[in-house]
Amino acid sequence: MNSLPASVREMITGRQLIPARQPREAHWPAHITPRLRRALVRRGIDQLWSHQAQAIFELNAGNHVVIATGTGSGKSLAAWIPVLHELLSFSHSHSLKDHHSKPTTLYLSPTKALAADQLANLTQLAQDIDPHIAIATADGDSDTPTRRFARDYADIILSNPDFLHFSLLSQHEKWARLWRGLRFIVVDEFHHYRGNFGAHVSLILRRALRIAHYYGANPQVIFLSATSHNPRESAQRFLGSTFGSVTAITDDGSPAAEREIYTVLPTESAAQTAAALTAELAHDGKRLLTFVRSRHGVERVAELARIHHSELDPRAAASIAAYRGGYLPEERRDLEARLSNGSLRALVTTSALELGIDIAGLDAVITTGWPGTHASFHQQIGRAGRAGTPGMSVFIARDNPLDQYIVHHPDMLTAPALESSTFDPTNPWILPPHLAAAAHELPLTKKDLPLFALTSTSLVDQMVDNELLKSRPSGWFWNTTTRIEPHSLLDLRGEDSTISIVNSHDGSVLGTVDGSRADTTVFPGAIYLHQGKSFEILERQSDIALAQPATDTSIRTFARTNNSVDIISTTHTVTLPGGLWCYGTVNVRSQVVGYDVRRASDGVFLGTVPLDLPIREFVTAGTWISLSEETTRTYQIDTADLPGTLHGAEHTMIAMLPLLATCDRWDIGGLSTAIHPATQCPTIIIHDAIAGGSGAALRGFHAGRTWLQATFEALATCPCESGCPSCVQSPKCGNNNQPLSKTGALFLMAALLDQHDSLENS
Repeated sequence: MNSLPASVREMITGRQLIPARQPREAHWPAHITPRLRRALVRRGIDQLWSHQAQAIFELNAGNHVVIATGTGSGKSLAAWIPVLHELLSFSHSHSLKDHHSKPTTLYLSPTKALAADQLANLTQLAQDIDPHIAIATADGDSDTPTRRFARDYADIILSNPDFLHFSLLSQHEKWARLWRGLRFIVVDEFHHYRGNFGAHVSLILRRALRIAHYYGANPQVIFLSATSHNPRESAQRFLGSTFGSVTAITDDGSPAAEREIYTVLPTESAAQTAAALTAELAHDGKRLLTFVRSRHGVERVAELARIHHSELDPRAAASIAAYRGGYLPEERRDLEARLSNGSLRALVTTSALELGIDIAGLDAVITTGWPGTHASFHQQIGRAGRAGTPGMSVFIARDNPLDQYIVHHPDMLTAPALESSTFDPTNPWILPPHLAAAAHELPLTKKDLPLFALTSTSLVDQMVDNELLKSRPSGWFWNTTTRIEPHSLLDLRGEDSTISIVNSHDGSVLGTVDGSRADTTVFPGAIYLHQGKSFEILERQSDIALAQPATDTSIRTFARTNNSVDIISTTHTVTLPGGLWCYGTVNVRSQVVGYDVRRASDGVFLGTVPLDLPIREFVTAGTWISLSEETTRTYQIDTADLPGTLHGAEHTMIAMLPLLATCDRWDIGGLSTAIHPATQCPTIIIHDAIAGGSGAALRGFHAGRTWLQATFEALATCPCESGCPSCVQSPKCGNNNQPLSKTGALFLMAALLDQHDSLENS
């Protein structure tokens, strides 16, 4: 604890120690060509770590693998050694009779920055082994000559799922050389593929394997993942059952320095605490990263940190900088180099520095707010102590139930992860466009149906009825008379429309807001804050919201929404002694119907202004709990207190679900009501916030008691009396957090736990 500045020691709630891990080396697999081994030895790689050797052995046996080991454990090398071995073996073969085409490899990255880093490192290694090995990047930013070189000559192509879908698959005939020789597909940062994006990429990967098989290739898939919960199951679900089984490599044989993790409950805001700690550690000569959840937060924390640092040393303010998405590549490289050589002491960053960029030898990492998953958290803290020296990590809780739960249960940071990767390739809103794209690539046949987890032809028959596909004796074909290119129907990343907020007085852009949140933030009359100044929204068009300086700067506005969730069908049901625990399909409706006006200084309510905005609705998946009113009274919950009880429990359950599923609270919605039309009793519904569902609600259903226990403990450990943002209040509540009963929510969670225990003991 002495390694932390005195200013934060009183805020510490726990200290966890991850002991040093000794290296476990393994001999080189006998089949690896000596030329490759000699090149690696020249680079200081005399032996392999045990997990690298195991991965190479499994790949040589023809298996798909998922390598799920820690940050800096050499996962990439475990993939590139088999790739380079195949290329060298082909080049030096005395007989070509068994070779139909030169081996090729396709590398997929979730970000272009990570692919650029891989390109730089891999090119150096390949040049040292054989200058004739050709490596190229092919993505949306590649110019025509680069794409042409990749298509005609590259042995290894570095790309991303978007380019694979929109170019490599849609025009697969042009890339026939790649497909004929395809030996490996490397899926990097696999744990980042979740939700709808994960479902899309899963189906794209299956389509890629289908095309490769058409050209006579039988590639192996190499998933590279941070340490995560049950990686084999996630990778197998991602790949599907058609192409074989996946072997998991999880026993990390690489060395790791001792690492201590402190959990901090700030007495002021998390941003202020993170900024002060960043400045003090930098002043003490430490090199560190400070992770912050948003781009705006990064700039704010960096600004505060520089102010703190200049107070400690007026000459050193420039040694702290911000780093986030949106910076030019040369800016990123300059910042990375300055941090590595010590001229920069600290970087305040988003998760942009989480993905594979090799910055080693840091003394400390500060994580401000839970980054979403255990895998992300351990990738972040893994940046400290990577050069063999002990590393220190500090987790600073923000004002929300999940962060507060973590600082009161710090041992969960080093315990096995509970969260499960959530994505659903069978999502009925996602699967049909992929079937259309696949039919355009090659006619679909009955033997293709298991590839898409289809057990009958009903979905393709429906697409035939809708004149999207044409049925022929040889299969189903894309209906070209639609004059639609089916690949263009897919929005892989679900990127929302962006609305620019423009100052009507001078035309300057004040900021942007996602289209999905526009109804609740830039409605006519809304007060929008920018750099501490108040602006009033005059009107909103399709992509612009016009604003003017507010005439009354003392007020704030809060949207009011009417929400409803209809239960369409029930897939799973658990009968409790006093109610039901269910999962199924729901229809979600929401509408902004007005806004409250409150005084900024003290929150006093000044009135409500009605609005009539469009109704938004979508069908998705949900988990719900219903208890009879007699049961709630048995557990001392008054009928008059029931709406606030259910509402508070709903908020905290939503906040705690990311502990178990790879999602964010903004990926989830909910509704609670004392009498739901479908159940006719008190009900809480937690649903995925995207059409078709993401898998988060299903994970919550199966987690059952674990989810309820975490919710109960989040309520029980919060020191407030009547409810606060750390327990029952939510920043995304459409009813302005009214009504809420923390006490009732705590009683309700105790009742639900008792109901589950009664069921298990019966």
